[in-house]
Amino acid sequence: MIGKATLLEAIAGKNRGLLATETDKLAILAAIAQLEDRNPTPQTTAAGDLLEGNWRLLYTSSAEILSIGRLPLFKLGQIYQCIRCQEAKLYNIAEVQGLPYLEGIVSVGARFSPVGDRRVEVKFERSILGLQRLVGYDSPESLIAKIENGQKFPPLDFSIENREQQGWLDITYLDNNLRIGRGNQGNVFVLTKVPQPISN
Repeated sequence: MIGKATLLEAIAGKNRGLLATETDKLAILAAIAQLEDRNPTPQTTAAGDLLEGNWRLLYTSSAEILSIGRLPLFKLGQIYQCIRCQEAKLYNIAEVQGLPYLEGIVSVGARFSPVGDRRVEVKFERSILGLQRLVGYDSPESLIAKIENGQKFPPLDFSIENREQQGWLDITYLDNNLRIGRGNQGNVFVLTKVPQPISN
């Protein structure tokens, strides 16, 4: 598909958006809009078979996410969003590369509920922040399994109860390996589905 290739070419080499200039951002938004017009899945929230799985972030305009990559001595690694439709749960997992033995992990767990053909409401419930080696992290799958089994990850593992930690996401494009979303804070997200299992 020409529109898909145009978008992927526009975001190539932009490091999830960290290296995107203002001109790049405009070109990327234009490519996203063109692709959204060709969305093959009109009722994206009902397409559980397509949504289910682990997605890797290719591009975002979210300053909150990209700020992780601007920390001194650290570099933003892979970022995943893992969707579990049957449980109506999702897990955002960011790998942070740093000095040897200081690689980090930032994870936020949430519940979601469809509120329309393409919109889901998201309620964030739990945040985990720590060193990969202390958490025993080797893949998103293994971390999710530990979370689901009730494991706690001291010292920074806490519940999120603030009403402000809620939002919504419009899934504006969805096919078997590409997903585009627009969030309530005006950010865009472009993700690609990762074949199972995820491994580093």
